[in-house]
Amino acid sequence: MTVGEVHAAVEQAWEGLRSGAATGGKAVLSLPEDEFWRQPDFAPFRDGFADQRLGWKLSALYCVNARYGAVKIIGANAFNRRLGYPRSTSTIVLMDKYTLRPLSVLDGTNLSAMRTGTYASRFVDGFRARYSRVALFLFGTGPVARSVIECLSYSSADLVADIFVRSRTLDGAQRFVSEMAGRSAIPLQAVADNRRLAECSIVVTASNARQPVFEDAEVAPDAAGLHLGGDEVPEAYLRRVLRTGVVGCDDTKTVSRRNSQSLALFFSRSGLSLETVGPLLGIRELSSSHEWEAAEQGPVSLTCVGLPALDLYVAAACYEKFCAARRQRVELR
Repeated sequence: MTVGEVHAAVEQAWEGLRSGAATGGKAVLSLPEDEFWRQPDFAPFRDGFADQRLGWKLSALYCVNARYGAVKIIGANAFNRRLGYPRSTSTIVLMDKYTLRPLSVLDGTNLSAMRTGTYASRFVDGFRARYSRVALFLFGTGPVARSVIECLSYSSADLVADIFVRSRTLDGAQRFVSEMAGRSAIPLQAVADNRRLAECSIVVTASNARQPVFEDAEVAPDAAGLHLGGDEVPEAYLRRVLRTGVVGCDDTKTVSRRNSQSLALFFSRSGLSLETVGPLLGIRELSSSHEWEAAEQGPVSLTCVGLPALDLYVAAACYEKFCAARRQRVELR
């Protein structure tokens, strides 16, 4: 799948969600980190994960639309990287909707990262009326961060002038920038700290950090933030944006019930629920609004958990592309 084909499939997914043609859900089984670190083979490595979450969990995303059904199974653990594996591995089973018999089994790991990257395209494009050129600060150097850069290169190279990349180490950020240089239409610069953050109109967090990756005072007052990871942003930042700007998510119910990202945790730590309080506070949803319309001024914070419909439509597009290629080969014979 090309980046353009993924964007086209995701656009169909958003149309399906808003029209009611696509519906689905998500189940997550989070496993206790202490159990993992009690294993003799893993215990010696614990100190190396002091500043990042394992994110050890088994998840299932399921969805149907007018023609297909799909289930994406995700196994995730940050320790996998030490074993030479991706942090998370996704498998998508695509089915006929009416019989619910499998049509195809796809390795969904790269497809999943690409569909997540399209959130950045949608988010950044919402600020074309506000900005002519922007600098963007990106936290993270994993598969989602790669996809963010590829998607922005496809959709927004005329708007994003520079991307500053920060990882846990400067060396990691520099390796990432070197790897991505030939795949990015936007200049990339590795940074060791947050000093350039105040210059950036847009901030994207796509890390696996155990605690917030910036302080509220470090961010430009009117900056727009897209949050694709876990508990990455400080409470002071969310409190300020709730008071003076626009807060949104891709789906309030899904983000609330997962309860692993800063927005949901902001409420649950006070004994409240994003699902209950969100509508009262005017928190917006990508899945219900006709278009994501950014405010003309003031801060914006958007948290996205990744909706099952996006996986379904991207997997279906991949399957249909494969079938078309196979038919063409048969005809050529």
